[in-house]
Amino acid sequence: MKSFRLISFCMASLCLAATSAFAQQTAMEVSQPEGWDDDLALAIPEDLNPDPNILEIELEAVIREMEIIPGKMTPVWTYNGVLPGPLIKAKVGDRVIVHFRNSLPESTSIHWHGLRVPNDQDGVPGFTMDPILSGSEFTYDFVMPDAGTYWYHPHVNSAAQVGWGLYGPLIVEDPNDPEEFGDDLVLVLSDMSLDEEGNMLPADIGGSFGDLFGREGGVLLVNGKVKPTLKVRKGKQQRWRVINAARTRYYTLRYRRSPLVMLGGDGGLAERTETVDEIKIVPSERVDFVFTPPDDPGTEGFLRWYPTDRGYGSTFNRFAEDMMGIVTVDEPAVTPVAIRQQLREIPPIDITGAVERDINLTIAFDRDDNVVMGINGIHHEHAMPIESRVGQTEVWTVRNDTDFAHPFHLHGYFFQVLDENRVPQWKDTVDIPVHSELKLAVRFDDRPGVWMYHCHILDHAEVGMMGHLRVSP
Repeated sequence: MKSFRLISFCMASLCLAATSAFAQQTAMEVSQPEGWDDDLALAIPEDLNPDPNILEIELEAVIREMEIIPGKMTPVWTYNGVLPGPLIKAKVGDRVIVHFRNSLPESTSIHWHGLRVPNDQDGVPGFTMDPILSGSEFTYDFVMPDAGTYWYHPHVNSAAQVGWGLYGPLIVEDPNDPEEFGDDLVLVLSDMSLDEEGNMLPADIGGSFGDLFGREGGVLLVNGKVKPTLKVRKGKQQRWRVINAARTRYYTLRYRRSPLVMLGGDGGLAERTETVDEIKIVPSERVDFVFTPPDDPGTEGFLRWYPTDRGYGSTFNRFAEDMMGIVTVDEPAVTPVAIRQQLREIPPIDITGAVERDINLTIAFDRDDNVVMGINGIHHEHAMPIESRVGQTEVWTVRNDTDFAHPFHLHGYFFQVLDENRVPQWKDTVDIPVHSELKLAVRFDDRPGVWMYHCHILDHAEVGMMGHLRVSP
């Protein structure tokens, strides 16, 4: 009798394990709901080159009338007439050729944010290239060295041009990424400053106060739309690649406090996953995570923006706002798959003998009470470059003694944040909270030239919180 019970127990256990394995397989194989991301679809540029390892496209900066506020037309600054600009997608090692034409009424450029491109491709007029004048053309040509989520935007009159709509997503895929992450969904978050008739508000609205606080647009956009809708199936996971393309706005995101599995961000996958119930994304930063729809079939909800404390007055009398509708379709739920914890090895940068530097982010006022920001108390127009060389390792102590947080961005190179409490990953942008400091380790590889570093609250950069670095051969 005991033997019979033991056999029955073992058979039941095997059956349960088989059922669980079948459910896991089903979750991997079942498709997303029909038309799940139609409302969030991004334009794809035509590839002009038949070589599978070369992506050759055309981009034109041009003003287009678009309906942002229902029933109202807005003159939006766009790439190829769409908002956001077309999704540029390639794989690691691909060559990318971009034939760019400027059809705007002023000069512009394209900065490939986060990409470790050659210096002459970085898109910063006055340092790496001449400005691309109205009516002129320029061809960018580089190789995609690293997998990850990136974006592109101008580095001329940046606060205004990005605020008017000039930004687009860029994805570099790694064929070796695990399949269990789910289907990719690229989400470009931004905002726009419009009046009730859909007209752009002046780029300098708010004067010195706007410079100090940074200008947040009152219209929240996801992939260029107000409150678009995403269709999901309970348990069917998605890999969200989220880009903060706003000039100033910090995004704290959560959905019903549902668990979100962090995969990485700026420089691709982190060393390991981390499960959280909300995510903060600072201007220019990117975050990749797995979203597992938690709601029962037939449920509707909203991904919401929550106020983020980034300094004086930034949360006063502010409330959560709906950003994107999430509709759980009336289809059977699936069992989510387990996401592996270890993603890759990221060896720490060896800082033995590293050169140490202090980078102080400063705010002051001139005689006329105009805001003057800088690095180490010096406006970028008067700053001398940091002198370094190829192969040198440095540790930067970035200190913020001001009353506002600053997202610190370094062009051309990845860095590591020296903080044992953080999951190791490669970064190009990191938040420096109010009255705090972070230590960043960086090694300058074989791409000499002059590179920028600055606060990516673009209004802060425009009024001086920017510097440059000369890496000599």
